[in-house]
Amino acid sequence: MSAVLASVRTWHRPLMVMVAAMAAMVVFAGVGMLVDGRELVDGSVWAKPFKFGVSFVIYGATLAWMLSKVRKAPRTMWALGTAFAATGIVDVGFIVLQAARGTYSHFSTAPDPINVIGQQIFQTGVIGLFGVSLVLAVMLLFQRVTDPAMTWALRAGIGLAAAGMAVAFYIVGAATTDTHDVPDAYGNTVTLAGQHGVGVPEGHGMPITNWSVQGGDLRVPHFIGLHAVQIYIAAALLLAALATRVVWLRSARVRAQLTGVVILGYTGLFVITTWQALRGQSLIHPDGETWTAVGALALVTAAVAALVIGSARRTATRSAERPRELDPAGV
Repeated sequence: MSAVLASVRTWHRPLMVMVAAMAAMVVFAGVGMLVDGRELVDGSVWAKPFKFGVSFVIYGATLAWMLSKVRKAPRTMWALGTAFAATGIVDVGFIVLQAARGTYSHFSTAPDPINVIGQQIFQTGVIGLFGVSLVLAVMLLFQRVTDPAMTWALRAGIGLAAAGMAVAFYIVGAATTDTHDVPDAYGNTVTLAGQHGVGVPEGHGMPITNWSVQGGDLRVPHFIGLHAVQIYIAAALLLAALATRVVWLRSARVRAQLTGVVILGYTGLFVITTWQALRGQSLIHPDGETWTAVGALALVTAAVAALVIGSARRTATRSAERPRELDPAGV
């Protein structure tokens, strides 16, 4: 435990401060969901702060750990991490403020000064978070963090996270001029410019996530992209752990290739869910075209994985047999 704590102390401190603040906010919002009966579009006013807080805790801790491993341009990387932490706190802070006021943080065109100023800061923050992630992804292309599998996990993960954040430009209304009126927590009418759903009104969502069950919802690919880096890192760590028992996984090249297979499949899932949402189709009601795309992705991913594993096992077998062939005693 002491070794773990010592390692955590080396992580990017501003990001860890953000993580601690988000964790405290998650607890606060969780209590709010239990004791505060106010609702916005069929959900607690505290549901959005809770979900954003959990997401930033996971992503922020991953980024803080990752930045402790980089070797090239450490000051620049540290500055980028600090910018991400500050922007995240400001953006989620606005979401919490609007929840406390019983109104909307996304899309609101309410004329009160708090909302007008907050919306400008909020939308600028989205651009900032996207920009920082994009620059980090580019800089990681020139860094080798640990072994090849982990290096590619971080590169591809941050890259897809940037793509997931790009989807947020649609979510904050950058891609739509549609407006509609909804009640706030006190029954007052608020005009929203934009919405999460594609082709359907807000509400009627799944439990917890509140993703639409009636039409497309861009929060699905946004979530998948944003948390790609955790999936890829977990895959690289799992392969490294299995390598202690599985001979053919002891090759760094093989582990990197299998991490690439995970990247291929998960990126394909991001593309399919984005395409599905933009067609106005709910995640849980896929049509034949979506099922065909999922099936094709599964077949391609499985085929590539089989090729990598088959080649690795044959190489490991030849390596194990080679000393016997060279042993003059024939043992």
